[in-house]
Amino acid sequence: MKKYFIVFFGLLTSFTLLAQGDFLIENRNKKVTIPFKLINNLVFIPIKVNGIELNFLLDSGVEETILFSMEERQEVSFKNIEKIKLRGLGSEVEIEGLKSTNNILETHGLKSGNHLVYIILDQSFNLSSHIGIPVNGIIGYKFFKNNIVEVNYQKKRIVVYLNNEETRKRLDKKFKAIPITIERSKPYIYAKAIVDTVTIPAKLLIDIGNSDAFWIFENNKIKLPKKNFPDFLGKGFSGDIEGHRAKIDNFLIADFNFKKPIVSFPDSSSIKNVNMVPDRIGSVGGEVLKRFTVVLDYADKKLYLKKNNKFSEPFTYNKSGITIQHNGLQWVQETVHLEMVKVATTLEEVQADNKKDGEFKYKFSLKPVYEIVNIRKNSAAEKCGLQKGDIIVSINKNVPYKYSLQQINTLLKSEEDIWINLEVERNSVILKFRFKLEDEL
Repeated sequence: MKKYFIVFFGLLTSFTLLAQGDFLIENRNKKVTIPFKLINNLVFIPIKVNGIELNFLLDSGVEETILFSMEERQEVSFKNIEKIKLRGLGSEVEIEGLKSTNNILETHGLKSGNHLVYIILDQSFNLSSHIGIPVNGIIGYKFFKNNIVEVNYQKKRIVVYLNNEETRKRLDKKFKAIPITIERSKPYIYAKAIVDTVTIPAKLLIDIGNSDAFWIFENNKIKLPKKNFPDFLGKGFSGDIEGHRAKIDNFLIADFNFKKPIVSFPDSSSIKNVNMVPDRIGSVGGEVLKRFTVVLDYADKKLYLKKNNKFSEPFTYNKSGITIQHNGLQWVQETVHLEMVKVATTLEEVQADNKKDGEFKYKFSLKPVYEIVNIRKNSAAEKCGLQKGDIIVSINKNVPYKYSLQQINTLLKSEEDIWINLEVERNSVILKFRFKLEDEL
């Protein structure tokens, strides 16, 4: 009999009944601290899998641990391997995968034994090119289940506490405690959406693995606002996730009011295979969560929030309309200035050394290649003539590899209506384009 597991990035979800591999704090410590990288509102942590360190996306919206992009980490050995078939959302195409049990996962004094992992063999499912750093997996419920987990977005660290009342009493003094539900191994919160002055109750998945502010699924109460634009919302291993973006009046979570947030409305075809819990209408993601120190307590069914200095920042989006990702590496020749150190013995030698301009040598380094992989319809980028598949040669007269992917995305989300100058390579021809970032909302 074939086995099927549904997997999707952004709305990633899988359904199994095994309850093994929970994370526990070692050596009788009360807490452990794990540094993380914050990229595009997403949290990435290092975890050793059977002794080999890999990079994981932390995602409260998933149940099982999933690995991919393993072609470069072949030194990882897996036990009790079984072939399975995976099916992605929005697609009937089966993808080959593996199921492996009895694995050991550990990081900074946190350890999980007998851990079940699913391995996606299809190399086209690759988050690394979209994120800009190597990403080997996604981890969720098992990380949160047994402990109290604090995500400090400002200090870029996770603190995992023992599940006890002493910790909860301390949190009650410093944080706003909000009740949540845990359904199908995922956390949900009740909020309020205000659309055209109408207040609508909103049950949302707390989705640390979603970089947007809010995702809303249209229903008979919530409709897509008239002022909107179509956009690329994310990447599943079965294809792109399309939808629309718009602003609504307000979103309220407990006492926290988010004014004019940018809300993503995924197309119905993108979520048709999601097994929704009752009354759920969407998700709250990293663009909102990064404005707090966030603590998830699954056992006591509470979310603790404390505002940080980013709380009042305006909500932004990619105004250019282009989605850029890594497309391999290139060898780049760089000039290196050599500092010549010489001990002078006479005044003439000192004067001669001062007249030298120094010496140079060349070195070759591997640098990222950036490609346009999606263009929003009617966007500034499309109107000026840019196309999907264009390779970026320069950004505002600077070589693109001097920017990280995060820095490029931040530039394209600028609050100001600035001009962007791009040189691209298309069919071995260098073309120049210029467009202005304009707010469509």
